[in-house]
Amino acid sequence: MSNYELIIYWSKQEEAFMVEVPELPVCMADGATYEEALAKAQEVIQEWIETAKTLGRPILEAKGQLLFA
Repeated sequence: MSNYELIIYWSKQEEAFMVEVPELPVCMADGATYEEALAKAQEVIQEWIETAKTLGRPILEAKGQLLFA
């Protein structure tokens, strides 16, 4: 499990739980259940990091606290 901050909420419009990872730009996931959304978010975080490495982009360090609130 990563140490990145996660924002999890229910989207009435999407009829799914949504997960945003504010420390990683455009990193989001969704799922029919809270648990599914959380599991998908962990996968997306790993994919985001792998893609950033492949492209030679910086990987932001997890701060462990929400900085954008």
